[in-house]
This record gives sequence, structure tokens and C-alpha cells, in this order.
Amino acid sequence: MSNNVIEKVTELVQPITDRHNFELVEVEFVKEGQGWFLRVYIDKVGGINIEECAMVSDELSEILDAQDPDPIPQAYFLEVSSPGAERPLKTKEDLTRSIGEYIHISLYASINKQKVFEGYLKSFENDEIVLDYLDKTRHKELKVTYDQVAFARLAIKI
Repeated sequence: MSNNVIEKVTELVQPITDRHNFELVEVEFVKEGQGWFLRVYIDKVGGINIEECAMVSDELSEILDAQDPDPIPQAYFLEVSSPGAERPLKTKEDLTRSIGEYIHISLYASINKQKVFEGYLKSFENDEIVLDYLDKTRHKELKVTYDQVAFARLAIKI
């Protein structure tokens, strides 16, 4: 059921984000404790602000309320927000856009007993990710294919 809700909400919110030149990053429908949460993450070049999130929330809420039958029969909380400073990199387009950025990647299988890497994304071409990372005090280069990556996100260098 959760996937059906996500698909339907994505279908309803995409025209809203397109109209405002925002990027629809992700839609989640999750149960936390006793409550259900419908979370819509949006972004734009330069970052999204709270007024823009509220505008999308208002427009989406109005559209959801008008649906018959209701695509979400149970009570839920609608949250529209930015994906944050450590936004997930879920698509190849996200990776391409993040070249030069400091990122975190987790691999499905370890390389030299390591599955998690953080460093600067040097390139992403032909499904190959090249990451410049520090191993103690030495710069090293990691080359992995897109399908070896379990999860990727922007990271904050400390």
C-alpha cells in the first residue's frame, strides 16, 4: 500500500514542483509510532526556503483533499521540506550534478575491508564514480561502478 501512495502522490505533486521550477527529490510514506507521515522533499538551485515548502504543502494538500476516492484512507501528517545539507544522491543525475562536492558513499561489498567512504566526487562518467578520499593522511582515489553503491549522499566535511 505504501508504494501505491508514493506513486499517486508523486503523480499529484510533480506538476506542482514543475510549475514552480522545483525539483521533486523524494516522496516517503512511513509509519512512525502511532502516526503516518507523508513526506515530500523538494529542492531548487540555490536551495529551497520555508515559504516555498509551505506553498507546495498548501497546493498539494488542496489537491489531496479533492481526490475521490482518497488515495490515503488513514490519517497522516503532511510534511514538505528540503532534503537538507546531506541530501541523498538517488539518481545518476544527482551524482552528475554533485561533481566536485564532498560526498558519502556506502558500498554493497567492501573494498580492502572498507564499505564506507567520504571524499570529493571527481567524476561520474559511464557509470563509474571516481572519489578522492583521505586514508589517514594520504589522498587516494576510489573507482567504483554505480551499481556497487548501496547509498550516496552529500556530506559535510568536518
